[in-house]
Amino acid sequence: MSKKVMGHVFALFAIIIWGLTFISTAVLLDVLDPIEIMVFRFGMAFLLLCAIYPKNFKFLSLKEEFIFFILGLSGVSLYFIAENISLTYTLPSNVAFILTTAPLYTAIIAHFFSQDEKFDKSILVGFAFCIIGVFFVMYNSQVKLAINPLGDFLALAAAVMWGIYSVSLRKLTGNYHPIYMVRKTFFYGILTTLPFIKLFGADMVSKGWSANIIFNLIFLGIVASALCYVLWNKAVMLIGSVQATNYIYLIPLVTVIGSFIFLKHKLEPLMIFGGVLIIVGVVIADKWKAKKMGDVEDVKKVA
Repeated sequence: MSKKVMGHVFALFAIIIWGLTFISTAVLLDVLDPIEIMVFRFGMAFLLLCAIYPKNFKFLSLKEEFIFFILGLSGVSLYFIAENISLTYTLPSNVAFILTTAPLYTAIIAHFFSQDEKFDKSILVGFAFCIIGVFFVMYNSQVKLAINPLGDFLALAAAVMWGIYSVSLRKLTGNYHPIYMVRKTFFYGILTTLPFIKLFGADMVSKGWSANIIFNLIFLGIVASALCYVLWNKAVMLIGSVQATNYIYLIPLVTVIGSFIFLKHKLEPLMIFGGVLIIVGVVIADKWKAKKMGDVEDVKKVA
């Protein structure tokens, strides 16, 4: 398997798991607050990664530490805080729809801050197919899209944060182990989340810890965070931030299929049609090649 194919496999696997996290989160929200879920999820992932790779805890150069700080801030704390708060102001369907625009913002950010990922019209064509497909996947008699300026703005901010995270990954100049990269990112993500615990009045102790709650936290912490962030980072290094982020369009489709399998939700014909459009859009966007894009071997690799 070539490194490029491996990058696509890693990105697709991470997206499939992340598409299922909405189901686990829905279960946890019956007992835990959004900020509590976030702290437990990434705290567990951080401790696991420390146990797996207990090496190199020294301070790096100021530039590299700053990039890791940006990764933790954009890809962990601000992303999830903006997403969770937006859900209290606007409809979940609005949030899900807006978050799928992240690949477009990633492409725009990469165009200005990356040497080998320039914007191309095929990205817009793929974006159009995917957004229309996402609308059909989400649409049914129970789902409504209504404008709420604050909530929608926060969802938009979350999408932009993920774009910043994905592009910033390729700014690291060191030859870091992938587990080390995620571990350090989670450290800064947790650190920048701590002030919000007091703000949200989170209670981290007195909760009803059933087996179902513990299982879903383990799934979010170990699989969706520790494993999938490592795979996502590898994917970005191998195929670039723009191509990797295009797979985000598939998240609503994965969530709908997961709900059909695990929650016995009905699968509508329009959802299937929308899923086909999303896949077509991802393929179109994935065919995009940046001008004078260097060979994958010239891109910074991680051990």
